[in-house]
Amino acid sequence: MSQLANLAVEGDPRLHEKEREIIDNLAVQSPGTGIRPQHRKLHDTSVTFEEYYHYAQLTRAEEEESTTPETGVLSIIFPSKSDGGVQQSTDGDQKDAGALNISDPATRMTISDLEWTNASRALRTATRGAIFYLITTDILGPFGLPYAFATMGWGPGIALYTVFASLAGYSGFLLWDTFMGLDSYQFPLRSFGDLGFRLYGPWMRHLFNILQSIQLLLNVGLIVISNGEALSQAAKFKLCYIICCLIWALVGFFLGQIRTLQKFGWLANVAVWLNLLCMFVTMGGAAHSPPNYTAYTQSAGYSVGDGSSVTPVNGVFPPVKTTGGLPDPADFAASVTGAMQAVFAYGGAMVFPEFMAEMKRPKDFLTGMWAAQAFIYFCYMLYGLFMYGYQGQYSINPTYLGISKYSIQTAGNVFAMLSGVIAAGLYGNIGVKVIYNNIFVEFFRCPPLTARAGKFMWVALIPIYWAIAFVLAAGIPSFSGLTSVVAAFCILQFTYTFPRCWRPSSGSGNGEGFDPSTGAIVRHDRGFTRFARGFKSMGTKRIIFSSFNLFYFMGALALAGLGAYSAITGLISAYSSEVTTSFTCKSPLDS
Repeated sequence: MSQLANLAVEGDPRLHEKEREIIDNLAVQSPGTGIRPQHRKLHDTSVTFEEYYHYAQLTRAEEEESTTPETGVLSIIFPSKSDGGVQQSTDGDQKDAGALNISDPATRMTISDLEWTNASRALRTATRGAIFYLITTDILGPFGLPYAFATMGWGPGIALYTVFASLAGYSGFLLWDTFMGLDSYQFPLRSFGDLGFRLYGPWMRHLFNILQSIQLLLNVGLIVISNGEALSQAAKFKLCYIICCLIWALVGFFLGQIRTLQKFGWLANVAVWLNLLCMFVTMGGAAHSPPNYTAYTQSAGYSVGDGSSVTPVNGVFPPVKTTGGLPDPADFAASVTGAMQAVFAYGGAMVFPEFMAEMKRPKDFLTGMWAAQAFIYFCYMLYGLFMYGYQGQYSINPTYLGISKYSIQTAGNVFAMLSGVIAAGLYGNIGVKVIYNNIFVEFFRCPPLTARAGKFMWVALIPIYWAIAFVLAAGIPSFSGLTSVVAAFCILQFTYTFPRCWRPSSGSGNGEGFDPSTGAIVRHDRGFTRFARGFKSMGTKRIIFSSFNLFYFMGALALAGLGAYSAITGLISAYSSEVTTSFTCKSPLDS
């Protein structure tokens, strides 16, 4: 990424001209007294792109020199257990980086440059193999895809899923490109919100943090509910449904105590293989047994049109059918709801910055991400088409609940429940970190999670987080409606809308940049002049590239609007129906 610190055509949009002049004047008046990174406030708006970029280049150079690139396919599939992560630099007299309370301004003023950067190095332990499994640890993605095909048909379903896959990989590249130019040991980039802050200011950071927190919280709740449905089905509906859900919330209290992503990487490894086993089991069950007719009110056909395609007549259910195009062109909202299930398969982008923040070598993220996206596309597509071909309009979300033969149904449910709780643990892990780092650390000056006191805070927050997720998800009567809301308002934004907002191009000239000895920022021009020079320096390819980003940004917003409309319409219909699953003992699968 060339000269990421410089904005394409508009300089630094986070700072008003007056604020910029004050910073420049201070730098001129106080030569040789540049402010050290550890002496700045958390999320300091006076830090410029040039400064972020300067330290990012130092960090990337150190990573190239001190770490060995990961090569070969086997290092992705079989990540090393013995990798200790980034080695901390030593001078024989520094404090323990993991014990430093860097949220306390008084502490930051007393620590050295080396201690400050070591505090960041201490958190970077994950490998690209761990990243591959973390991205593919998605219990809801594959098992919602047959439902998506059932609401869209063969043609639109395949076409949209392919487009979503291509653009999700492209978005991952943009996020990686931006992260590499803004993250450093001196100014570590911890979250999606940090990206927004460094590009547009505090308001964007708060927006991203709120949306990300909502998505992660609801993801945990969705998995608690889907696992509750699976457990109630395995118990033949003899165990109260809401108790089944509560059991998994309690399991999360203990699983959530895992703090680092490197440790979660091995659990994620197990979860991926459990997901594959569940997919194979349910494919076999669908091929040799009829759909689960007792849960027809949860099927795709029930949500499309008037539901007549799955409603029994004189006790006889209509035959399984598939369509080449939309099953009911008049019910466009239901088809858009199905499209949102396909979007759900690519919902990992919201935590890509968090994954890169804990990697010992973020440069290797790209190959791990592309491998994960390819796996998601081919495996999920095969599974979705296979299940739709056999179950048609009776496809349920999640699909493993739609198998009628009890033995196969139970086997699939067991695998799904185990992988699901691991995925929920991962979402909860990131969700608590977002809340802790952006509220408790920033406003209450709590210690970092690597410190002893921070670990105790983590133990206390996990049960609260899972309890809130359980209550929110259990109160919504439509599982597919809830997943559509999450996809439209959160997932689609983080995967397709936001990454295209910020890939900068070069707008700087010779002699411009950051001077670390004085803290001075040199810019030869500002305002419209800088805009015009940046535009002229882009070139034809860059202009086409930027135009494509703008076009797709608008398209993603339009799709988000359609998705939000269809999801809200579906939830209104669910609340108005006589069938409710909010805090009830009767399982929604027991029709």
